[in-house]
Formats: sequence, structure tokens, C-alpha cells
Amino acid sequence: MLIERPPLLYRLLFPEALWRIKKRRKKVVYLTFDDGPIPEQTPWVLDILDRYGIKATFFMVGQNVERHPELLEEVRRRGHSVGNHTMRHLQGMKVITRRYLRDVAEADALIDSPLFRPPHGIMRWAQSRALRSKYNIVMYDLVTRDYSAKLTPDQVLNNVKRFARNGSIIVFHDSLKAARNMRPVLPQAIEWLLAQGYEFEPMLME
Repeated sequence: MLIERPPLLYRLLFPEALWRIKKRRKKVVYLTFDDGPIPEQTPWVLDILDRYGIKATFFMVGQNVERHPELLEEVRRRGHSVGNHTMRHLQGMKVITRRYLRDVAEADALIDSPLFRPPHGIMRWAQSRALRSKYNIVMYDLVTRDYSAKLTPDQVLNNVKRFARNGSIIVFHDSLKAARNMRPVLPQAIEWLLAQGYEFEPMLME
């Protein structure tokens, strides 16, 4: 549960970040995808979202955008929002702040979004302080763990069923590592959330 739903103490370390966005008059979740875009996964995800009429937010790695700029444009063309996930998928605790900020800026030159999510949901407080003047830092309320080789698709789906709630920012991954779980789970998770009365919204913060 410490991974699937970040504990309160961890959330308090970054109070300026978005972890959950509750709506009073309706049940809403925010579907997000990390680590793309790649041709093996992202177009498939887009087709699934189109099938259900859902808009989502894609937090993109700059190197992937550099290799596949047409996928960034396709995500936007289909009405989804995008965010910065660093240029090289850096974990903030493993690099000095100056290098981290330079990496984020390099990705920003390609992605041009006010949204930022740190890889692994981890960064130094000084990095967060520097970034929040320019970006809306988006964390998460539910990590599906679709990337885990130790989990089956049923277990990943059960993570969604157990931890989703009004305002949840939900993380899937449009990456090769997550494909084994994400592909069977995503349509099932969407159908379950719709059956529970949830609506889906992208993040459109300026």
C-alpha cells in the first residue's frame, strides 16, 4: 500500500504538489501515463482511450519525444494533455539539483508543458522548490504497478479496484516494461471505473 497509495507523511513532504483532485458534485478520476511516448505502446493506448471517449494526461520522457516527435503531436491532436517527465528519466535523489533542473529544462524545450511529474515520484526538496515556480508538480493518488513483473494482470486490476476514489490521479505506463500487465488491464479498469460512476478528465493547467 505504500507504493499503490502514497502515505500521508510522504505527501506532506511536497504539499505544493497535486496528489488528488476531489470534485464535490461528481466522481472524477485522472488517468495518466508515464514514460512514453513509444510506437509500440502509445498508439495502442490512444486507440483504447478513443474507444471509450476518455481524455488522459501523458507524462513524457524527453528522449522518447526526441525519437518520436510525431507521437507527441498525435497525443495532442487526439485531445489529451501532456507533461514533462524529465529528459532522461532521472531519479532526483541520485543526481545533484543543478543537473536535474538542466535535464528538466532540456525536456521542456521539446514538450512545452506546465505539468511536471518526477520519475518514480521521487526528488529532492530543493528540486521541487526550484521547479514549482514554473510547473504544476503532479504526483499521484494511485500507482497501478503495471510495470511490476511480480504482479499478474488480475493483481494490477485489483489495485485499481481497491485504491481508486474520487479525485484519484491514477498512474499507468505506456512503456514496454508495463505492456504485459497494462494491455489486458487498461480496458478492464476503464470499464470498472465507468461502472462505478466515475468520469475521466485530463489535466489542463496553464
